[in-house]
Amino acid sequence: MTFASHAHLYALSMGSNRPISARLSPRAILPAAVEALARQGGTVIAVAPTIITPPLGPSARRYANSALILASPLPPSALLALIHAIEARFGRRRHRRWGARTLDIDILLWSGGRKRGRHLSIPHPAFATRAFVLAPLCRIAPDWRDPISGLSVRQLHHRLQKPHRKT
Repeated sequence: MTFASHAHLYALSMGSNRPISARLSPRAILPAAVEALARQGGTVIAVAPTIITPPLGPSARRYANSALILASPLPPSALLALIHAIEARFGRRRHRRWGARTLDIDILLWSGGRKRGRHLSIPHPAFATRAFVLAPLCRIAPDWRDPISGLSVRQLHHRLQKPHRKT
């Protein structure tokens, strides 16, 4: 498949903080997930370097986080189904919110703009407030604009870096 045959561009975030085995640590899981997406989902255009971040929520384990740009013929709902299947193959269990996970992949942005549904919202509802999402995404898609605010990924990331005044 050529890039021109893909109807959609997606910005995805990936995170892992639970190893599958001694060989597949969270840092090693992310490139393996990128390979799975490339085999089944389309063409990987760019992958951000992996960063290590503190957990969000009750988990005590640090996260390996990254982002990627994927060109895909799949519409958003089909890509979400593929993502859930890939996460399951990597041992993801969806029983505890904010818990440790072997793999978490989220659709952040889509070239089609906005999508609201029961199981999928694009842009991701919290992406603009999470530095562990914006920092990697800023490395590969700094000019991609949030369709809600109109701000670029770079601007959103910069806003998170500013010190907040106490009132």
